[in-house]
Amino acid sequence: MPPLNVALVPGPDQVVVRLTGDADLSTVALVTDALTQGAGLGTRQVVVDVAGAHFWDCSGLGALAAFTGELAAAGRSCRIVGALAATRRIIDLADLTDRLVLDGPLPAPPVRASVPAGQGAPAPHPASGHPVPVRGAQSLVGAGRLSRRG
Repeated sequence: MPPLNVALVPGPDQVVVRLTGDADLSTVALVTDALTQGAGLGTRQVVVDVAGAHFWDCSGLGALAAFTGELAAAGRSCRIVGALAATRRIIDLADLTDRLVLDGPLPAPPVRASVPAGQGAPAPHPASGHPVPVRGAQSLVGAGRLSRRG
């Protein structure tokens, strides 16, 4: 199982919390800590980039939903960007679509080109999620970079 890595990318109007790896019961404390650190920077909006998060369980999503609710209660907001189809499906299955703000529509599945008989199927297109560019964002801050503790 890949570990979860978190990077904080502060900007003037928002902070991006970038998650890469697995967000599950074993990493929920890291997710919560990263979100808390991001909110602690005092911006009006926290953007959570989940394009690199390949696995979620309900504990990771629950932490994200609780955080979103806490920010909303304080008059701030949390947006989730880069959610791929699998992430959106688990959010829907966990009945959290009304508690999480997802940017953008569900990406369309890749179009497969028709192949003449006997030539085999086309190579599958890799699914990729691209984070929303952050206007005025600084490069990754060394002190803001977290890693999973053994």
